[in-house]
Amino acid sequence: MVEESAEKVVRMPWVEKYRPAKLDDLISHEEIISTINRFINQKQLPHLLFYGPPGTGKTSTILACAKQLYTPAQFKSMVLELNASDDRGINIVRGQILNFASTRTIFSGTFKLIILDEADAMTNDAQNALRRIIEKYTENVRFCVICNYLSKIIPAVQSRCTRFRFAPLSPEQILPRLDKIVEMEKLNVTEDGKKALMTLSKGDMRKVLNVLQSTSMAFDIVNEDNVYTCVGHPLRKDIEHILQTLMSTENFETAYNGRHKLHMFNNNWRTIHIIFLLLLEIQGIKSVKGLALEDILTELHQFVMRIEIPMSVMNKLIIKLASIEERLAKGCSEGPQTTALVSAFFICREMVTMES
Repeated sequence: MVEESAEKVVRMPWVEKYRPAKLDDLISHEEIISTINRFINQKQLPHLLFYGPPGTGKTSTILACAKQLYTPAQFKSMVLELNASDDRGINIVRGQILNFASTRTIFSGTFKLIILDEADAMTNDAQNALRRIIEKYTENVRFCVICNYLSKIIPAVQSRCTRFRFAPLSPEQILPRLDKIVEMEKLNVTEDGKKALMTLSKGDMRKVLNVLQSTSMAFDIVNEDNVYTCVGHPLRKDIEHILQTLMSTENFETAYNGRHKLHMFNNNWRTIHIIFLLLLEIQGIKSVKGLALEDILTELHQFVMRIEIPMSVMNKLIIKLASIEERLAKGCSEGPQTTALVSAFFICREMVTMES
C-alpha cells in the first residue's frame, strides 16, 4: 500500500505535485492574498471573480482558500468545482449548480463554495441563468468565477462579484520557487536553462513546470538548447545563422558569380538569382531544423531590434515582418511568405547601401 502511494506521487505531474496547499505558500499577488485572508478571518467572503492569463495562480488561490475554509472531511460536501469549458450550457446551471446551491448545510454553520473555472467558455444564456442563482442563494453559497478574458463575462455577473486581476508572474517571483523544485527533484539545471524557461513561459508558472519536467525527462541536463529543443522552439544559434544569412548577401553574390560566371548579366537577373539562393538556404535551415516560419519571425524580431541600421530602414523592415506574420496568421502557406522574408531583408540592405 505504501509503495502504491509512493508510485502515485512519483507519477503525478509537477504542476499538481507542487500546487500550493495554503494561501501563504503562493508566490505572488500579495495584495490579493492579504485581502482574501481578511475576508476569511472576518467571515465575510464575497462572490469572487478572478481573471488574468493562464498559469498565474487563479485556481491555486481559490483551492488554497477552500482548504483554509473547510476541513478535509467537509471539503467534498462543501465545495463544488466545475470546469465551465466542459459543462458550459444552461442545463448545468439549472441542474447541478442550482441543486448544490439550494441545499442547506445543517451542522457546518458556514456557506458552501462553488468554483467555476474557465467561465469565459460559458454561453450567455448560462451566465444569465447564473446571475439569478448568485443573488437568490447568497446566504447559503459563495461563487468564485475564474476566467482568462474578463470581456467574455457578462456585466451582470461581473457586478455581483469582487474582481481581482492576476497579472503574469515576474522572473523574480518565479525563480525562488523554481530553485526550490530543482533542489527537491535533484535536477542539473544551468543558468541559461533557467533563463530559457523564463523566456518561454512569459509569466506562466504552469508552463515553467511542464517544460522543466519534460526537459528533465528527455535530457540529463536542463540547459538553453535542450529546453528549446524539447518544445520545438528555434535555437538562438539557428536564428543568428538565419539573420547572418539574410544580412550578408555579398558572400552569395561572390559564390554565385564564381559558380555560374554570369556577372556579365544585368543587375536585375543577378538580384533575382541571389534572392533565389538566399531562399534555398533559408528553406534548407527550416527543413533540417524543423522550424516554423512564425517562430522564426518572432525570434528574428528580437534580434532585428538590436541591429545598428538607420531608423527609416528599421521601420520598413519591421512593417514588412509584421505584414508577413499577419498573412501567416490568416492561413497563407509558408513558401511565398519565406520568399517575402528574404525579399524584405534584401530591400532593406539596398536601402542601407543607398543611404550610405
